[in-house]
Amino acid sequence: MDSKEKALKIAKFLYEKKAQDIVILELKDLTIITDYFVICSAESTTQVRALTEYLEETLSAEEYKPYSIEGSSYAHWVLMDYGDVIVHIFLEETRRFYDLERLWLDAPRIHTEFTLDKSRVAYK
Repeated sequence: MDSKEKALKIAKFLYEKKAQDIVILELKDLTIITDYFVICSAESTTQVRALTEYLEETLSAEEYKPYSIEGSSYAHWVLMDYGDVIVHIFLEETRRFYDLERLWLDAPRIHTEFTLDKSRVAYK
């Protein structure tokens, strides 16, 4: 599976678990850090943890293990590093504060049915 397919699969898994405002940023031509960011919001720290656990379990079943997971104890911003894809699961207020989309304004967005669902846009 290539990086883009992995990012799309992650977005689908997050969507299935009711993540909000899912965004996929393509960074491969902008940085050597990673190829894609998948960013989403959650309504509570409980949901942040649930999304993190679900994603880790689901991807592990497909033999994708994260290199690291940061922030899960506080659960306001969890970063899951899968190498070519980095997942950011934010509490809504924390996402507004850090505004990663603004920092990576040059990054193209990958549009899918999961990223275009306006019924789940909480981040403004």
